[in-house]
Amino acid sequence: MSGLIRPVKYRDGFSGDSLFERIAKDIEARGLSIQSGALPDKLTSSLWHHQSHMEKSDFKTAGIGRAQNYLRDDNIRGDEICWITGESLAGRQWLKWAAQLQQYLNRRLYLGLFSFESHFSHYAPGTFYRKHRDTFRGETNRILSMVVYLNREWSIGDGGELILYRCEDDTQGISVQPSWGTIVVFLSKEFPHEVLPSKRDRYSVSGWYRLKTGDSTGLGDAYLAPI
Repeated sequence: MSGLIRPVKYRDGFSGDSLFERIAKDIEARGLSIQSGALPDKLTSSLWHHQSHMEKSDFKTAGIGRAQNYLRDDNIRGDEICWITGESLAGRQWLKWAAQLQQYLNRRLYLGLFSFESHFSHYAPGTFYRKHRDTFRGETNRILSMVVYLNREWSIGDGGELILYRCEDDTQGISVQPSWGTIVVFLSKEFPHEVLPSKRDRYSVSGWYRLKTGDSTGLGDAYLAPI
C-alpha cells in the first residue's frame, strides 16, 4: 500500500510513530506541540556531543532578516549558530529523523512540507532573543518551526525559557524550559516567541519546514516581528 506509514523504531525501543502522532494531533488541534524529553536519547546525546565539541570558529553570531535587510544587533538577538549540512554523523542522524517527521506530517495532515533547514544554537550566559516570528515579511514559505533542547539538569533558576505567545495580545505566553530532549513544534506564522536571558550555556537545535517556492534556498534567519 503506497499510503502506508511504517513505524520508525529506535534501538532504545522508542517508537517514532507514537511521538509523530502526538505531534500531529497537537498541530491539528492547536497549532503547537510540546513534547518533554521525547527526542530519542541516542539522537539527543549524539547532537549534544557533536555541538559541545565544535570549534568556536564553527559558529557565527546570529542576525535577523536576510539579504539587504540582514543585520546583527545584540540588543535583539545574542545567540550564535552553525547551520547543519549533513557533513557530520550527528547532522545526518538529525536530518534523517526530521525527514521522517516531515513525511509523517505530510501524510497525516497534508501540509505539503517540501524542505527543511536547521542549525545548532548556543546562548552564552546573559544572551537572549527578543520577541519575533519565524516567517519573513511578505513570505509564507516557512510553515512549521521546530526546536529541540540539549541541556541536562536544567532548572527554573537557569533562565533561558522559550516563551510562545498565542496572539499579539497575549502577555503571559506559554513557558518552555530548554530541558534535555524536549521537542517544540509550532506553526511558524501563528506564534510570536522569545528566548529569555540564559544564566548558563544553553544548547539547542532549531529548524524550519518549508513549502516549495521560487526562493527555497534555505539558510535564512528570522526577522523581528513588528510587535
